Amino acid sequence: MNDLNTLPMAEITKFCQRWKIREAALFGSVLRADFKPDSDIDILVTFDDDADWSLLDHMRMQQELQAILQRDIDLVTKRAVENSRNWLRRQEILSTASIIFPECKAAYGTR
Repeated sequence: MNDLNTLPMAEITKFCQRWKIREAALFGSVLRADFKPDSDIDILVTFDDDADWSLLDHMRMQQELQAILQRDIDLVTKRAVENSRNWLRRQEILSTASIIFPECKAAYGTR
């Protein structure tokens, strides 16, 4: 899936709007040459301020994204990454993530 033009953007847009996601980005192997047919897709999300989802809601979101993308998904909030004590991982994710919603190709860390 290194070709981001193959993403089902209409479905992703509806998903993000329904779940009050302000911004969604891909990170990890999906953006690199080591992405394999059995690799999962790492997705970083930022929710609207009024979104107050439970753990069960997060599980539903993950399952819904798995159905849309036909792959295992790791759904991570930007807040969790920003609060991570692992600064190397935090820096890597935020500096390499590629925004998919709203549709643009800017680096996540530059916003």
